[in-house]
Amino acid sequence: MRLKDQFPLLAGDPGLHYLDSGASSQVPGAVLDAVSRFETTQRANVHRGVHRLAEAATAAYEGARDDIARFLSAAREEIVFTSGTTAAINLVAHSFGDGLAAGDAIVISGLEHHSNIVPWQMLRDRRGLVLEALPVTEEGRIDLSQLDRVVTKRTRLIALAHCSNVTGAVVDLGRVVASAKAVGAAVLVDGAQRMPHGPLDVPGLGVDFYAFSGHKMYAPHGIGVLWGRRERLEAMPPFLGGGDMIRRVTLEKTEYAPPPVRFEAGTPNVSGAIGLGAACRWMGGLDWTEIVQEELRLTGCLLDGLARVPGVRVLGPLGLQQRLGVVSFALAGAHPHDVSQILDRHGVACRGGHHCAQPLMDRFDLAGTTRATIAPYNEDADIDALLVGLDEARRLLA
Repeated sequence: MRLKDQFPLLAGDPGLHYLDSGASSQVPGAVLDAVSRFETTQRANVHRGVHRLAEAATAAYEGARDDIARFLSAAREEIVFTSGTTAAINLVAHSFGDGLAAGDAIVISGLEHHSNIVPWQMLRDRRGLVLEALPVTEEGRIDLSQLDRVVTKRTRLIALAHCSNVTGAVVDLGRVVASAKAVGAAVLVDGAQRMPHGPLDVPGLGVDFYAFSGHKMYAPHGIGVLWGRRERLEAMPPFLGGGDMIRRVTLEKTEYAPPPVRFEAGTPNVSGAIGLGAACRWMGGLDWTEIVQEELRLTGCLLDGLARVPGVRVLGPLGLQQRLGVVSFALAGAHPHDVSQILDRHGVACRGGHHCAQPLMDRFDLAGTTRATIAPYNEDADIDALLVGLDEARRLLA
């Protein structure tokens, strides 16, 4: 069976060439089955309930936490469920940020998604912090040669994307962690674009926080994870208050529960968590050595094809080293929304716009780009269809 055939939406529409997985991936039958099983045979609220359905729901929910922990080579106590990467980063900005003082510095880069910029700007304004940004090279990478200049003794946190959602460039986290450790700073990684490409030993990266979203890695929308080192999470106050994150409440004070539930106030997205756990199990059964090689081959085919189209500018690395299959390009004289609409006529689903990375667009003097993202279910026919549609877009628009 082709991998694509495991995805009902793709198998049911052979004329669809889905290249928008960087925004939302498709969902395999194994994940849909897990969510359906919960909703049809186990649906109940989790924790505290003592009836049969509540106990089954709790077991499935906490079992998903175990599945995700194994996928990350992490401890289950370090897996905090959130609604996605954005919520996870905001959690750190509030809870870790509560321990920062005026004059402390946070380092980001000009390559970040807005969700890894705006929360730090808000924290800066609340606490009187300094926000520094590493520049971006012409190749669309974070300029790590500037670490020694930007990271100082005032730096308390470095927050960077593992893989750019625009250029596909993968950052050398080893260099970042070494720079952070030299000044005693923590490291947060936005892993939204990296996690769909196979299991990862997150604790082994040496970082302190790692955030990602389910909807980009073959799971439902509205679920995500903040992984945090246990000692970091234990030192942080809760972000939200309410049910489930407490040990004891009186009218005078509250004693908080330990992580991870300290950061999971209120009724969680149970079916989403179960779906994400199922996605991690499904991904764990794949041959990622073979898949990564195939994704890189398709990325190379796309880059080679774009290089032959007059008026096309690729925003990002032109080679395959330290990059993933996130390929953004601009067609001279054409708006990316118009390019994307013409591609849609050919059954090609791409993303057009600034991709929530307006500072990066400013860096390259662009309003936006058209972006194709490659996932394990993509094939040569998807790349071919994009290039045929782009040729029509060039003739009509450029």
